Amino acid sequence: MSPPWPERLRHVVVEGPIGAGKTSLVRRLAAELEGEVLLEDPGSNPFLAAFYDDPTRHALSTQLFFLFQRVDQLRALRQGDLFRRVCFSDFFFEKDPLFAALTLADEELTLYRKIYDHLAPQAPVPDLVIYLQASPRTLMARVRRRGVDYERGVTEPYLAKLSEAYVRFFQDYAAAPVLVVNSERLNFVDRAEDFALLLRRITDMRGMREYFNLG
Repeated sequence: MSPPWPERLRHVVVEGPIGAGKTSLVRRLAAELEGEVLLEDPGSNPFLAAFYDDPTRHALSTQLFFLFQRVDQLRALRQGDLFRRVCFSDFFFEKDPLFAALTLADEELTLYRKIYDHLAPQAPVPDLVIYLQASPRTLMARVRRRGVDYERGVTEPYLAKLSEAYVRFFQDYAAAPVLVVNSERLNFVDRAEDFALLLRRITDMRGMREYFNLG
């Protein structure tokens, strides 16, 4: 039997690099707790496949599309009563500049930051961030296994750089409690015991930063 879900956790974000298992875990949590889901929609970005094939040429258009998509989602979130039930999301707005800094040239990054600052959406601070980690090799294997067309150009070196950027980001992040989860040997979708362990770690969490690692 699952432990009772803490009332204080109404908005939970699952974050991590491509292939970490964000969306799968969000869907699993929402199904278990009858919660709402707020998901990224990378498949709707018409520039994404071209970006993986030629990042230099398509980085800015890809990043701006995601920026406007996330702004629209945040506006819908503020306008609706999304938190009448627990909301689980596979992204949060603060990570958008992380991808921009990783992919954009200096002049493009300057333009991006001007647009970002002009939009300046007031994103709600989550009650908990679950940060999923895995090695670049494992991330690459998961990306290949799911076989999404627009991800065919994803490379292991890119995932390594992305993972490093996430580590740097979360080293300084202090706006919300963070549960850092090494998902290398965990399968929250297919192994009920792994999911039960995660639920227990979430409900028992009291500090601003804790770690979950099976070793």
